[in-house]
Amino acid sequence: FFSPLVADAEMVGTPDPELAATMGFSGFGKKARTFDLEAMFEQTRRTAVERSRKVLESREREKEDQAEKEFRIPCTDSSVSASSATGPRSTLTEREAVCSESEDSSNEALSGPSVQAQSSAKGQAEDTDDDDEEFIGPPLPPGFKDSDDDNDDDTEEEDNNPVKKIPDSHEITLQHGTKTVSALGLDPSGARLITGGYDYDVKFWDFAGMDASLQAFRSLQPCECHQIKSLQYSSTGDVILVVSGNSQAKVLDRDGFPVMECIKGDQYIVDMTNTKGHTAMLNSGCWHPKIKEEFLTCSNDGTVRTWDVNNEKKHKSVFKPRSVQGKRVIPTTCTYSRDGKLIAAGCQDGSIQIWDRNMTVHTKFHCRQAHASGTDTSCLTFSYDGTVLASRGGDDTLKIWDIRQFKKPLNSADGLPSFFPMTDCCFSPDDKILVTGTSVKKGGGSGKLIFFYRETFQKVYEIEVTDASVVRCLWHPKLNQIMVGTGNGLAKVYYDPVKSQRGAKLCVVKTKRKERQAETLTQDYIITPHALPMFREPRQRSTRKQLEKDRLDPLKSHKPEPPVAGAGRGGRVGTHGVTLSSYIVKNIALDKTDDSNPREAILRHAKEAEENPYWVAPAYAK
Repeated sequence: FFSPLVADAEMVGTPDPELAATMGFSGFGKKARTFDLEAMFEQTRRTAVERSRKVLESREREKEDQAEKEFRIPCTDSSVSASSATGPRSTLTEREAVCSESEDSSNEALSGPSVQAQSSAKGQAEDTDDDDEEFIGPPLPPGFKDSDDDNDDDTEEEDNNPVKKIPDSHEITLQHGTKTVSALGLDPSGARLITGGYDYDVKFWDFAGMDASLQAFRSLQPCECHQIKSLQYSSTGDVILVVSGNSQAKVLDRDGFPVMECIKGDQYIVDMTNTKGHTAMLNSGCWHPKIKEEFLTCSNDGTVRTWDVNNEKKHKSVFKPRSVQGKRVIPTTCTYSRDGKLIAAGCQDGSIQIWDRNMTVHTKFHCRQAHASGTDTSCLTFSYDGTVLASRGGDDTLKIWDIRQFKKPLNSADGLPSFFPMTDCCFSPDDKILVTGTSVKKGGGSGKLIFFYRETFQKVYEIEVTDASVVRCLWHPKLNQIMVGTGNGLAKVYYDPVKSQRGAKLCVVKTKRKERQAETLTQDYIITPHALPMFREPRQRSTRKQLEKDRLDPLKSHKPEPPVAGAGRGGRVGTHGVTLSSYIVKNIALDKTDDSNPREAILRHAKEAEENPYWVAPAYAK
């Protein structure tokens, strides 16, 4: 590998020092050496053995300085490989130069032989003890800690303190709109985020394609004028389930084009099992974690239904939650267990009911008083290990359950206000922390994201998100980033540059693109010089000249007709006209006489009215 470099160096010789300084390469004048690794290792071993013989006695006298010398060992190891064929003496001086920085940093003056010597002696002693292992160069002393060990200590410390794993050092804000962001979805790879809100919009955000302006690449209204309740990518990430305020769930592909729409049921049939679909507003929905074509919805018609993407004409199965009296009760949220074998629903009577996916009639587990009756249980989620169920209640509580002992919760936290029927809770990727958001009234402070330790339910951390409610939260296991939907139309992404992967880190480093002038042209003009006259487009002129021409054209500019001068013609009356009325009007308008005293003007006619009464007196004469 080095042979061409050696040949060039020998041919060039010693160049001009100014050239070396210009190129910033101080080693220009030195002759290059060839490196034989085996010879270097052998030379290092011999040097170590030779020095160990000389300093064996002094090593015994200096045992009390061992701790200090162990601290300096890394310097020694790095310098050993730098020994050259000039002999042990030159090697020693090089090593002392390398270690000089660490000597300056310590205030105590060290006495005795160099550390390399002692470690070499130890290396020789270990060689004699253990012939099977062949050490090349001085080995590490028992007290030395490698950098990998330090990293192990750090990870152990992080394991003991899960708060350090919360990625909240940085954040970006995506402006969805002005109304509540009521749904969030991330695809399994973490490349795309979808947000839905009370403004009926669903927006698509591509982290790899976005720049620092953080604009959505697509916005659509899949369900016309219905609020979006839930959005979720399937387990493969190729389709999206959209649950809105109407009775028909929709499935879109990755780009927002419709794939299927569930059928609407017959609302006049009493038994909900006999109708093909939901007949009332949907509340929630989710995909099966293992079967990519199956999904689940629950509705105000009192049913939980499973569907197949390939069959939109009828549901697969129906689950009907029942109250203690056996009456119909409305499910407000539903979910699959992590293995997909169980289906859980939170109901308006405060109960949580769980069925085996293959047995629709009777519940497998149920808890009647899980939350306060009459409140909307807004979220159910299973832990990653599948043994624990967390529920977020409309009674301002967060509870955690072992479904095998479903009578009372393992832990509970209260005082967590929730004003939305879709307030979320979720587990951290390592299953040690449970996260939920809190709601606030307008001007009532900040909505918070609160973190609880799963084992003890101790509140370990909180993030003040914004001056509005925190509705949705999502902690993606691959990205290790937390997505939050708020009540004022924001979608925030919390991440840590070190602990998080991809996601928001991809778009914040890209600068905003400038708009090119070419993009502002309204339409392109295609020049076809050899086309026949009937197919040839008229040559484009500048708009200003065209506007001036249009202004002169009376038809295009809608110029009003001028008044007729003189006598009227063509059915139009002239300026003054030739009729008596127009003459009188003209004369009245031209009469400029002004009687300053109106009383005198009236009394001027008093004598004439007495002598020759014409208007009033004859009427009353008889």
